[in-house]
Amino acid sequence: MQLLITGGCGYVGSVLVPHLLAQDHQVRVIDTQWFGNHLPTHPRLTSVKGDIRDISATDFIGVDAIIHLANIANDPSVDLNPMLSWEVNVLASQQLATLAVRAGVSQFIYASSGSVYGIKREEQVTEDLELLPISTYNKTKMVAERVLLSYAGEMAIHNIRPATVCGLSPRMRLDVSVNMLSFQALANQKITVFGGDQVRPNIHIQDMARVYEHFLTHPDLPSGNYNAGFENISIKQLAKMIASKTGAPITTTPSNDPRSYRQNSDKLLNTGFKPLFSIGHAVDELSNAFAKGELVDSEQNHTVKWMASLGLANG
Repeated sequence: MQLLITGGCGYVGSVLVPHLLAQDHQVRVIDTQWFGNHLPTHPRLTSVKGDIRDISATDFIGVDAIIHLANIANDPSVDLNPMLSWEVNVLASQQLATLAVRAGVSQFIYASSGSVYGIKREEQVTEDLELLPISTYNKTKMVAERVLLSYAGEMAIHNIRPATVCGLSPRMRLDVSVNMLSFQALANQKITVFGGDQVRPNIHIQDMARVYEHFLTHPDLPSGNYNAGFENISIKQLAKMIASKTGAPITTTPSNDPRSYRQNSDKLLNTGFKPLFSIGHAVDELSNAFAKGELVDSEQNHTVKWMASLGLANG
């Protein structure tokens, strides 16, 4: 299958692309490469440095399916430049879908976000609950989902709502909860928790790649939204888990972050998908990489800091 992957040089993309190449797919990646290009050289991989806002019909020649990962990710990154975020996360997504339909692409897989639900008190947050996004980032994801579903009569649309992703990637992120707290424990021999009662769903990066592969191999699944999160755990519980593996003490301070949500992914599980990895696997991988000197900190590992350094903030 010939695939177009936007944002394929990002945190998830840098794991997903080699995974799909191993499945004998032909892959074309379009990415601004703001965070570098850590993809391998491969005869079935074409990597283009480009902005999805400038994509053209020629980029879709021969494409069977698209996995749309490119976006301005997380709340503080979007707040750096809301206009840029609406352009990239929503307007460019609509343009991609329009061009995909014209090119005869049969499937469009979109990386949305589990955060579109906002703050939920329900024990089981399922896809049929009302969306109450509380940030600009959440809103861009919600609007993009709805725009893309308007094309469901012309191609399969699978909006994936991932939980917080964790684990090792060639394009590493240390600004997501499991990775951040694990690195604190490993590098600083202590863990600082802000609040701690907030519940967050999690998914290992290898399972995240497997979710996208699952939809590629099951293109006839009904168009719609699918949660992808398998471990709902409070930040406090997460810190205790990491502390048990690293021996690092925990310090707790107050937080004004109200975000708390749980994901129920039965809809995905009922399609036959089975997760194989866990938070524990991620912590062990990070610990092993740190011990080998392969996990180091830099501004590039923190989305907001790096985007600001590239001059992408307003003004």
